[in-house]
Amino acid sequence: MPGKHVDGKREARTPVWIFAYGSLIWKPGFDFAERALAEIVGYRRGFCMTSIHYRGTPEAPGLVLALDADPAGRCSGVAYRLPPETSEAGLAYVRERELVSRAYDEARLPLRLDDGREVDGYVYVVNRDHAQYRGGLTPEQQAEVIARAEGPMGTNAEYLVSTVASLAALGLEDPELVALAAMVRARRGDP
Repeated sequence: MPGKHVDGKREARTPVWIFAYGSLIWKPGFDFAERALAEIVGYRRGFCMTSIHYRGTPEAPGLVLALDADPAGRCSGVAYRLPPETSEAGLAYVRERELVSRAYDEARLPLRLDDGREVDGYVYVVNRDHAQYRGGLTPEQQAEVIARAEGPMGTNAEYLVSTVASLAALGLEDPELVALAAMVRARRGDP
């Protein structure tokens, strides 16, 4: 937690870092004091979770990115350090957003920042036992879902394209997502 109470006073706060690998990169929704490129080891980013709240519906689920455990995996993204004075509110916002259906598990994991620092960060990883887990879909199967799905936050294709563009702007191009975006564009007839 951001800090704890001792004798009625708050101890010095441990910095709160949040790791972003998908929509939190391009739409964090919280204030941050620092943003740095970061990497996590032991996980890979992939479209392995259905979306029934944001980019799909219960009747026509979409797919969203999640971190899936992989001993050889690595994932580059962004780490946000929250301002001490708003860290509790920022973390509460992210929990409400990411844990909406409990398909993600919250974990505290080591992050390596691009300047060499290592910090512990809050990371949202897929719960493989959850009904929304869809590991093992082929890129073609993912593209079929993403091309047609839409939810209250917009189309699944917009989610993918925004993530690909944000990663590229940061110099973190993800070749698998770039190829998937091309497949989705072809299925949708987009230029």
